[in-house]
Amino acid sequence: MLDRNGKYLRLNVQAGEKVFQTYQLEVTNPGGHSARPVKDNAIYHLAGGLARLAAYDFPFKFSDTTRAYFGQMARIETGQTAADMQAILRDPPDPEAIARLSASPGNNATFRTTCVATMLEAGHATNALPQRARATVNCRVLPGESVAEVQQTLARVMANDKIRITPTHEPTLAPPPPLTREILGPVEAVSAQLWPGVPVVPTMAAGATDGRFTINAGIPTYGISGIFHDPDGTGVHGLNERIRVRSVYEGHEFLYRLVRLYAGGK
Repeated sequence: MLDRNGKYLRLNVQAGEKVFQTYQLEVTNPGGHSARPVKDNAIYHLAGGLARLAAYDFPFKFSDTTRAYFGQMARIETGQTAADMQAILRDPPDPEAIARLSASPGNNATFRTTCVATMLEAGHATNALPQRARATVNCRVLPGESVAEVQQTLARVMANDKIRITPTHEPTLAPPPPLTREILGPVEAVSAQLWPGVPVVPTMAAGATDGRFTINAGIPTYGISGIFHDPDGTGVHGLNERIRVRSVYEGHEFLYRLVRLYAGGK
């Protein structure tokens, strides 16, 4: 990760990722003419449920990886942010510190399951009451948490039995691989050669990678690239997705040296 001025802040090592699960929410209705509106409106039912979801936060929870991440970040950050990261590591964690750190999407996604509306579709004519309203809600579930319980939580939060919640696929569950010295040691050695003083920080991916398939095939899988990203997320999945040219070349050199070490070379 780089700061806004291109200064190296940390080298991330991914160990584990959240579970990708998408749901379709649907409300159906007899409909009618818009000149004779009724309170029983499919759009209103769905919108009310989504508004309740928007106000809901899943519980705060640590894994070994995310606890190590915030332990490292507490030494990298400064001021209130560093103090808050230290406060959430205590038992019990400070709820006010959790609330402040939750304002950062990256922090929030690291210590709780998230579910967010991503698509909407409703109605069929400007002069008709809607007979169907649909929404897509994408969830990223913390490793080890029950996906079935997440669906039950959605139903409870929506608080409307007219909203039918249907998973769009079977989730792929993958336990986080262990961060052993055999994995971290070479990473730290090469990082010290290329970027002296830059800390190596274990992370959990909030997004999804092909690692979930290889882990289930019995291959411990880690996310290590040596490519440093801009702090704005590099426009990922957007029309301006990008990587600095310098970072591409550095990542190439980093991986070359790292693979040599893993293969027993020098």
